[in-house]
Amino acid sequence: MIVQLNTDANIQGTEALKAQVDSVVRGALEPLSRHITRVEVHLSDTNSDAKDGPADIRCLLEARPAGRDPVVASHHAATVAEAVDGAAGKLKRALESVFGRLGQF
Repeated sequence: MIVQLNTDANIQGTEALKAQVDSVVRGALEPLSRHITRVEVHLSDTNSDAKDGPADIRCLLEARPAGRDPVVASHHAATVAEAVDGAAGKLKRALESVFGRLGQF
């Protein structure tokens, strides 16, 4: 499973951030990883760096299950870590639902 990080101009895509996001996504999706070819992570600051807000960081995760349509989940939070954690949990539940209906989980 490949984890690809994409950030907007307001979030720096450092190696440390990439490692943190990779760890969270792989940890959440470990039981399902054999069915997933790639996960694209899109991090953005919805209010830009000029304003702060209670939930202005958005994490959108797009999983690409082998031979299936992409499955998407997103989460808004105050920090990048909270946004990634929230989106990973939502994506895991969505994928479990899809694979459960297919009898693959």
